[in-house]
Amino acid sequence: MSRDLDDLYQSVILDHNKTPRNFHELPPPASHADGHNPLCGDRLTVWVDLEGDTVKDVAFLGNGCAISKASASMMTAAVKGKSRAEAMALADEFQKLVTGKLEGAAERKALGKLQALAGVSEYPVRVKCASLAWHTLKAAIAGAAEPVSTE
Repeated sequence: MSRDLDDLYQSVILDHNKTPRNFHELPPPASHADGHNPLCGDRLTVWVDLEGDTVKDVAFLGNGCAISKASASMMTAAVKGKSRAEAMALADEFQKLVTGKLEGAAERKALGKLQALAGVSEYPVRVKCASLAWHTLKAAIAGAAEPVSTE
């Protein structure tokens, strides 16, 4: 990755950490799930308001490292308005991105701004930070009662 692109991605992450999008609770009937990364101490709750099969609204609250918070913020912007299936598929593609298993430039480009977190794959301990919100989103969509843990 070029140094300029790396700097741009770093600024996107820092912006989402400093000013997270959709950082609030959603009232019922939104479903929610709690997530925890014991290794880093990240804790968050993700709310999802579904209208039929569409993610009408999504939000999160929590504390964590810059990667965790930025990932959650970017996730909420990326899945809003998508169908349940599209949101779940995007979560799977994101997991491939941060674990270095996403092949092809077209697949990476389809992730848009989420590509800013691709560099996490070089730091295995940070993969859990980046993916916590996404695992928690999937649990909220599925209506899972058990908290999500990265361990």
